[in-house]
Amino acid sequence: MRLHAGETEAAGWRVVELADVVRRLREEKPGVTRRPLVVAVDGRGGAGKSTLAERLRAAVAGSEVVHTDDIAWNHACFDWGGLLERHVLAPLHGGGAVEFRPPAWVAHDGPGVIRVAAGADVVWIEGTGIIRAELAGWIDASIWVQGDLDEQERRLVTRDGDSAEQRRHVAAWLEEELPFMLRERPWDVATVVAAGTTGLDHDPERQVVVGCNAGQGLDEKGRVGRTSRG
Repeated sequence: MRLHAGETEAAGWRVVELADVVRRLREEKPGVTRRPLVVAVDGRGGAGKSTLAERLRAAVAGSEVVHTDDIAWNHACFDWGGLLERHVLAPLHGGGAVEFRPPAWVAHDGPGVIRVAAGADVVWIEGTGIIRAELAGWIDASIWVQGDLDEQERRLVTRDGDSAEQRRHVAAWLEEELPFMLRERPWDVATVVAAGTTGLDHDPERQVVVGCNAGQGLDEKGRVGRTSRG
């Protein structure tokens, strides 16, 4: 697997049921009541974050997805933590609904609103950079989606094209992403590391390929568990 310099590849990749991943995420913060469990789904562009978040939403009744790209739209690549905290995470932790129209949407006539109904069971917060120290107190559990850079770049070209303007956009993004990720190291602290690129045979509608990061190990039944809080 080709990764950016400094990123550690997870070990022990294996196929598990989505239900087991959800169980592991709930175990990270047991006893959450009167509000949703808040789970971060992070990974680089093209890793498969949105696809996994949508599968998890479908697997957990009463769960919803928030995309950080919606908050970052016409705002900034990574400088949106405060907006997310005040207008999404704080209301969720208070057990209330979310109804937020980011300032950039207003300024640029962006339609719609970011909305999460009260009473959600789990809220999946999906986006590059969501696993960060700044927001750790608001996030109950997390997933890092790790994938091969060659495959991720192919997916991005398929999705966004390969024009000169797009290449400039990617270069500008990486100037911010690379030092940000090396500082936060989400692959080391995530509750679960999932494979966005894998050769292991599995049914993606009900299964996911997971591995162990530096703070994880397997229990006697081969399940992922936290072995260190460092």
